[in-house]
Amino acid sequence: MTATHPSDARWLIAADIGGTFTDVLALGPDTRIVPMKVLSTPPDFGTGVITGATAALDQSEAQPGQVAAVLHATTVATNAILEMRGARTALVTTRGFRDVLEIGRLRRPTLYDLSWTKPTPLARRRHRYEIDHRILADGTIARPVAAAEVAALAERLRADDIGAVAICLLNSYAAPQVEREVAGQLRTLLPDVYVTASVDISPEMHEYERSSTAVVNSYVGPVVHRYVTELGHSLRSQGIAAPFSIMQSSGGLLDAETVVERPVQIVESGPAAGVIAVQKLAQLMGLDNVVAFDMGGTTAKASLIENRQPFVANDYEVGGGMNISRGMGKGAGYAVRVPSIDIAEVGAGGGSIVWVDEAGALHVGPESAGSRPGPACYGLGGDRPTLTDANVALGYLNPDALAGGRVGIQPDLADKVLEHVAQQMNRDIRDAARGAFEVATSSMTKAVKAVTSERGRDPRESIMVAFGGAGPLYGAALARELGIRTVIVPVHTGLFSSLGLLVADTEYQLVAPFRSGQLAEAFDELSAAVTAKLDCTTVEIERILDMRYRGQRFDLRIPLPDGPVDDDLLGEAFQAFHAEHRRTYGRSGTDDMIEIVNLRVRGFVPNPVTIDRALTADSIPGFDETTRVCRFTEDIATPVISRFHLSDRPRTGPLVIEDMDSTTLVPPGASAHLDMFNNILITWEAAE
Repeated sequence: MTATHPSDARWLIAADIGGTFTDVLALGPDTRIVPMKVLSTPPDFGTGVITGATAALDQSEAQPGQVAAVLHATTVATNAILEMRGARTALVTTRGFRDVLEIGRLRRPTLYDLSWTKPTPLARRRHRYEIDHRILADGTIARPVAAAEVAALAERLRADDIGAVAICLLNSYAAPQVEREVAGQLRTLLPDVYVTASVDISPEMHEYERSSTAVVNSYVGPVVHRYVTELGHSLRSQGIAAPFSIMQSSGGLLDAETVVERPVQIVESGPAAGVIAVQKLAQLMGLDNVVAFDMGGTTAKASLIENRQPFVANDYEVGGGMNISRGMGKGAGYAVRVPSIDIAEVGAGGGSIVWVDEAGALHVGPESAGSRPGPACYGLGGDRPTLTDANVALGYLNPDALAGGRVGIQPDLADKVLEHVAQQMNRDIRDAARGAFEVATSSMTKAVKAVTSERGRDPRESIMVAFGGAGPLYGAALARELGIRTVIVPVHTGLFSSLGLLVADTEYQLVAPFRSGQLAEAFDELSAAVTAKLDCTTVEIERILDMRYRGQRFDLRIPLPDGPVDDDLLGEAFQAFHAEHRRTYGRSGTDDMIEIVNLRVRGFVPNPVTIDRALTADSIPGFDETTRVCRFTEDIATPVISRFHLSDRPRTGPLVIEDMDSTTLVPPGASAHLDMFNNILITWEAAE
């Protein structure tokens, strides 16, 4: 993999697929930026990428041959899991450990819900195969794998029509060559089958997490391979032959070829891109602690930037209705042990269905109308009320069109589908719509608290950056609920994840278990391997220790400062661990209780494209100020303006600020002004 960045004289194409819209940004010479928002095209999401990319090039009058790089954030891996349409996957494991995948960690996300059932394993029991071998805990091979047994296994896999295989042998992290030999033999015997060796994805202890990660990687592997291959062919058919990179869950770009080998690393691809954009914005503005709030068509997501760096979790769960990395909610999905930006997610987006239960309580989501048929007001056949329909009824959204006129709006259809909800609540339509707005806001506070309060951080000490197609509509109300006084709405906010792709670094990470020996030598080996993979002279290295107190099950990521790995440096890391443990769990121990579990090395190539290039780009059309009646606690005639009607002097709400890609709502009691980077800053006079 060669990490190269394009010349400033060429165009970059960044495309992010969402549940409702596919967002494309084309960045060209002289900071020229062309935004494009088109409806997503499930199940063939690549069509939306091609449509958006070619439209952006046409609008910029650029030629396909001028594209220097295509940068992509995709939900294809997540969708394969959520929709259970991955490959028929087998697990090959040590005799006696066939059911590790099903036993898991005996965790329940809801203690008192007797109707809850565990998610069906991605590798069914009849497709979990045992081989007779044994690796001891110290790496000694007590009983080697017989080549004849693997050959017989290959025949069984072929007969069972297996499309993907995950190999996870007991204690293989201590002797990784055993798994790799089995994987190599199966690849030779079954050339059309996707094969994953767990030690190539997550070479760590914890048998269940390693097994689950390997199975998830194989389950989505053929789907991701097909998607990446077909999208590459489609791009080339349009004359775009530029390098193609994809955002990883950890927040760095990786070339498409390597992604196909480790597709589990892109499960949180889209959300990670948005967080990276917020991180770069925070660094530019000198902000230390920022809550990133992203609301799109199907979900709302929150993440915390602390000391200008995002939280990165070592493991999380995907599927089971949500992706989570913390707390008692675990057990609902499939464990994945790879680095991922810590993002909390709830099922509340613009396309979320508004409904009333049998007790008369109003709910929003988690079911979504998506892009097909979408909200009823789009006029594409949707016949169920959504949050977007509620926002149209409230007067918050343009009653004629969204996305720069690309999506027409029919307010009468919004009123029609909301009428049944209003009747169930014995309210008028606008009261019911306002109720949906407030229910959604309350639901989204849970996501922000999950990355702040539940980690021992006070959200009131942070500034919020609201982005996504619907984020700026709810950012001010959400901030008031949490006691956050300032909300930043950046330029191109509805396409901010695409902007994150433009400014993200190229990244590759490796991890190794630490058993004994010299830390310095182990870090040097990992650093050399990462540098060789990136194949670039400007690689920067970050060293990380996974640490815990003896007897603990969970560990914390502690960055190791630069410098020789000696007792003084290790002492600094120990003190940092004590402080982080105390902040997270409320207590700390002593140095002699600390245990180093894993060593991690993150190599990255800094991106020469800086976020200020996009933020200062003047590509947002203006319009004359108008007025529209909006419902808050009462109906108020509200000014409707563009971003550039604002100045550096605060203007009091209520205001509706319309961009091509999103709408920002400034409620009564708040004010808004524009800063030097064309960000909208919304401030509450007194947060509660």
